[in-house]
This record gives sequence, structure tokens and C-alpha cells, in this order.
Amino acid sequence: MPFYRPFKANKEADGSEKPSTFALAMATEKKTKYVKQEYEATYTGNKPILVVMTDEALMEMENKKKFSTGNHPVEALVPMLHFKDAGFTFDFATLTGGDCKLEMWAFPKKDENVKAIYEELKAQMDDPKKLADIPNLDEYSAIFVPGGHGCMINLPHSKELGRLLHYAHDNAIPTVTLCHGPGTLLSTKEYSEFAYNGYEMMCFTDKTDKMTPSIGYLPGAMPWQCQASLEKEGVTIMNKTEKGDVHVYKELITGDSPYASHNLGVKAAPIVVKWANENRA
Repeated sequence: MPFYRPFKANKEADGSEKPSTFALAMATEKKTKYVKQEYEATYTGNKPILVVMTDEALMEMENKKKFSTGNHPVEALVPMLHFKDAGFTFDFATLTGGDCKLEMWAFPKKDENVKAIYEELKAQMDDPKKLADIPNLDEYSAIFVPGGHGCMINLPHSKELGRLLHYAHDNAIPTVTLCHGPGTLLSTKEYSEFAYNGYEMMCFTDKTDKMTPSIGYLPGAMPWQCQASLEKEGVTIMNKTEKGDVHVYKELITGDSPYASHNLGVKAAPIVVKWANENRA
């Protein structure tokens, strides 16, 4: 009988590694905290929210092991539930136009609301737009970049995402992201200067990322650090750990982790409604 090792990362069929049994039990949930909100105002126009997701599913760690990743399904789908409740529809885009990748090992299998919106949007997520084919954000009510380690693979280096984020920044278009998603804001350096110097935001902390290999969540140390990279560009990270907190600074709405998914949606939806009804009616 093989020795049971709950802290050892689990192998996928392609040889990549997903979180250990212990890490999955500690860091994922079968049902989210989503509760439908009754918003005083909802969006009355027809301009969707642009959801920028990753088409990369394998992150090479510092030790060269491959982490099976993508966007975190809770971080993507729970805020979208709130946006949908507030009257919005969605367009999806990835860097290459390849299908959106999700960390399906983190999917909340007992959450009927999340399962329903996933099934509703899956066809769109399987056939997203290519970032380079989107000229500007004039046809969108907001831009939303979910987290998950996968968003740190190619999006932070994308000139095309940087171009769109600069457009959002210059036009005060609501920009929503959480967990490792704020790392994608570094893409603005690929297009021009970093757009968020002096901003306050939240993200998944480097301290926690450095701890997670010890419980088998990550199969090795991160190839680069999200928090430190943002701080180097003049960003103030407002959280010291992950408690589900959300922060609003100018047009930027950020959350600290998957635990912030519900809170982020609750906070962001009415902000986006107000802006969109005034500017995208």
C-alpha cells in the first residue's frame, strides 16, 4: 500500500502539478459566499464588460516544475454573477484568441449559481476575442481581469493589454481585478509608462505565495513576485494578508484574494452601473 502524502502536489495527465490534497482542502471551497444583491439601480444600456482572461495553463516555477493553472474560477465567475445581477453582459478576450483557461481543480462543485453562469458563458469563453483586435474600450462599460496564477504568465508582458489599460486609465473607465490579477497592470509598461504609479491597491501577498509550496499548493517558488513588482513601480499595496478585503482608488477596484470575490462584486457592481449609465447609456 503506497504511503499517503497529503502535502505532495498532485500530478496531472500532462505531467504538470496541481495543489496537494491538503492544499485543496484548505484553500478551495465547494460553495462560494455569493448572495444575490438587490441593487437600487441597474445598467440600462447595452455595452458589455470586457473580461480579459488567460489562454495559458502552465506556469513554469523557479525549479522548472510546471504548475497547472489558469484563471481562478471563483475569482472570475462570482464577480460576474454580481455584474450580471446589475444588468451587464460580457465579452471575453485573451492574448492570442485562444480559449480561456480555468483552474478547474478550484471549481466550487456544489455552487449552483456558479455552475449556471459557467454553463451560460462557456461558449463565449471557448471562443474569445484576440486583444489586438479590440481597438479601444468605447464599446465597453468596464474592464475586468480575474486573478489566478495563470494571469501572470503572458498578460503582464502584453503590449495589447497595456494599450487597453492605458485607455481605461486615461478615460477613468472602471478597472476591476483581484488576487494575482493586479500583476497584469504591469502590462502598461509594455505600451508606454506604468499607468498606476502612486496608486493604492490590493493583491495576493508575496509572503503567502512564498509559504504555499510548503503545503503543496504550488510545486515550487514563484518565477516572479506580484507584490514586489508592483511596489517597485510606485504602488502602495494596502493588505498585509488575505482576508477578503476590497479597495477602491480612482477607477481601480481591487481585491486581495479568492476570498474577496463576493465582496469585490458587491462593491464594484454599483460603481460600474453608475459610470456606465452616465457614459455608456
